Amino acid sequence: MLNQSPWKVTLVLLVCLAGLIFSFPNLFSRDTVDGWPGFMPKNQINLGLDLQGGAYLLLEVDSQAVVRERLEELTNEVRVALRGAGIGYQGLGTTGNAVTLTLTDPSQRDAAMAALTPLNVATTSGSGMSMFAPGTLGGMELDIREPAEGRITLALSEAGLSSRISAAVTQSLEIVRRRIDELGTREASVQRQGENRIVVQVPGESSPESIKRLLGQTAKLTFHFVDLDTPVSEARAGRLPPGSMLLDSNEPGVDGQPMQYVVKRQVVVGGESLVDAQPTLQTNEPVVSFRFDSAGGRKFGQATQQNVGQLLAIVLDNKVISAPRVNEPILGGSGIISGSFSFQSATELAVLLRAGALPAPLEVIEERSVGPELGADSIRSGILATIVAGIAVFAFMMVYYGPVFGLIANLALVVNLVLVFATMSFLGATLTLPGIAGIVLVIGQAVDSNVLIYERIHEEVKNGRSPISALDVGFTEAMRTIVDSNVTSFIAGIALFIFGTGPVKGFAVTHCIGIITTMFTAVTFTRMVVAYWYIWRRPKVLPI
Repeated sequence: MLNQSPWKVTLVLLVCLAGLIFSFPNLFSRDTVDGWPGFMPKNQINLGLDLQGGAYLLLEVDSQAVVRERLEELTNEVRVALRGAGIGYQGLGTTGNAVTLTLTDPSQRDAAMAALTPLNVATTSGSGMSMFAPGTLGGMELDIREPAEGRITLALSEAGLSSRISAAVTQSLEIVRRRIDELGTREASVQRQGENRIVVQVPGESSPESIKRLLGQTAKLTFHFVDLDTPVSEARAGRLPPGSMLLDSNEPGVDGQPMQYVVKRQVVVGGESLVDAQPTLQTNEPVVSFRFDSAGGRKFGQATQQNVGQLLAIVLDNKVISAPRVNEPILGGSGIISGSFSFQSATELAVLLRAGALPAPLEVIEERSVGPELGADSIRSGILATIVAGIAVFAFMMVYYGPVFGLIANLALVVNLVLVFATMSFLGATLTLPGIAGIVLVIGQAVDSNVLIYERIHEEVKNGRSPISALDVGFTEAMRTIVDSNVTSFIAGIALFIFGTGPVKGFAVTHCIGIITTMFTAVTFTRMVVAYWYIWRRPKVLPI
């Protein structure tokens, strides 16, 4: 009990000093802390949405759009494969979650199967017999029904659908996070909820509409050559070639309606090849400059080199932003997107392009705004609750265990709270209203450990042990109960953090951090202080 090794004492004091240093920045404003020298810690506890106000959005990924896009891709792949093999077909299109077609010559069935095999799909006959091993496209299968009539169906299996939707939600989650981060927003929370929903919380955001506008765009950028052989009038009348599509433009026409372009479906280069996009000015007009990676720049250069004089349509979310003429090859891998931009819209477009395109549209299911006044009230209430709880616990310990052991317990409680705030600051954790409730609970947990120790010491004194023996047995035996109770509580806190969402996670964070700091103060700090007190006073009777 009395043998406190120098290295252990030094370690305890260093931990307490580090706690003071890392919690210190929370006493000052963000602007003040940012002006400190670089060697000083600047991390602060971030206030959650419920404490400083902000925007809350619940988004849902349009899973049907994921399916439609995959079916369109598969339709094009089938068209290219069969044409390349010289196999005639008719009625190629989508039905439900499948692509269907009919061979003009049913005798070409085996040749059609051989041409479609490289699509990496599982193929089955109408009887369910597997003809090829499953491929890499995640559950696609080629189901031949009524083979005598040459009808072929490529259907998306349930496993394939689930895999693609899950991947789309995961990708959307990352892109939403990048878009929010591009705005420079501090400590926004982006989390998955359920199978296809995303929760976005942006503390301190004064304009939720800008967040909705930023997240509401898919931002799928593609470059296509304009089909100059097909007049827009014919496309409107339904006479549209299979390899072309009719798209609206952002530019108004002579009749006041949006201009339309017939563009080729083949993508020259996609937005996934972009490595940078920045708003800039050209002839005093806001534009967006972009730059491709090496592969995209090479592909873009080859396409423009082979199509000098053609119109190149820049398409964003199925709308033509502009369609400039290629006057000369663009070999530098960079270019300019011009249009009727304001500087704000050019900036937002650049943010969208840098963050990447969403694999599917996002729909706002729920929207909430929390005002800063409400957050300030929550902070005041939380601080008041913490102060009242602290004073009540301080008073109880001083009255029940006397000025010596009560003061030591209260000192350990203060150190515990300092370490909680320091840890949260160091980790950049977010403090929420339930998190404040967790801190109040930490006060009770910290004192509870000291109560267990003191009660065991009290029992040993009543059983006739000497002061030093009672202290040694009290700390040793009480530790088992303290460790058991704190470990079980920590496991429950981890479960809350893993499976909980939003406010539950905020509570779990402070709860788990509080348990760790409580174990430190009970096992090391309180024992060290009591040992040095005993060496200093050498009491004949313990005042407990």
